[in-house]
Amino acid sequence: MALRTVTRKLGSKLLPRFPPASLLHSHATSFGFKEVREDEKSRMVGDVFSNVASNYDLMNDVMSAGLHRLWKDRLVSKLNPFPGMKHLDVAGGTGDVAFRILDSINSIRRRAMQDVLEDDLQEETKVYVSDINPNMLNVGKKRALDRGLGEDKSLLWVEGDAEALSFGDNTMDGYTIAFGIRNVTHIEKVLSEAYRVLKHGGRFLCLELSHVDVPVFKEFYDYYSFSIIPALGELIAGDRESYQYLVESIRRFPSQETFASMIADAGFQKVEYENLVGGVVAIHSGLKV
Repeated sequence: MALRTVTRKLGSKLLPRFPPASLLHSHATSFGFKEVREDEKSRMVGDVFSNVASNYDLMNDVMSAGLHRLWKDRLVSKLNPFPGMKHLDVAGGTGDVAFRILDSINSIRRRAMQDVLEDDLQEETKVYVSDINPNMLNVGKKRALDRGLGEDKSLLWVEGDAEALSFGDNTMDGYTIAFGIRNVTHIEKVLSEAYRVLKHGGRFLCLELSHVDVPVFKEFYDYYSFSIIPALGELIAGDRESYQYLVESIRRFPSQETFASMIADAGFQKVEYENLVGGVVAIHSGLKV
């Protein structure tokens, strides 16, 4: 399936579309289509990802026909990684995005002309993978070992909450979150924390399942989401309920323009987003200036 790219830069005309605070609060306390107490959501989402951790990457391949790999490649290409950077990948437990970032940096390093500079950058580069779920992190650590990255000092695994990061202010050159922000309790807190830990000039990038904007395709996508994906979850992972939550949580997530406005409200400048596959996924970005 070809990717259709649409990039929109935000202007003041987007601001009136920001929903009332009550709607955002309703989203923040939702678990799929269910309304739950805030103190319950984190536990319920944790249970979902503990259940799916061992089959997470396989199901991503099956559900997206492998397209998630291209989407993550696009995310990393927009990040433009560089040797010596300090990067934080949030909700990145299985390592998919972090491995791509390191591959990109290592490719640049291999092209370096000066061996001394190359060695220095090896020590300076730090890619932190943060995830609230230890089961997801364990999958990522095993994959790192399989890729020969078990002893790589550039790759660090951190169990932590996206709403309360353990990193200092102005410490990161880049921040990515892929298919994770949809599952948090308070999106605004995650965006605020992303802004806090980024250095001035640092870039925020979010890859997330979003809202289809092509009418005919939307009908097919809705059928696929609600009829096929939960069935695949039951068949492959033995877990229909977790994948039912997945498709419901996508529908509860803010629209592309609303989410872009939220990013701008967190303090980011030059906010824009790019739709892929008609809005099945979107990549949002913002700059801390």
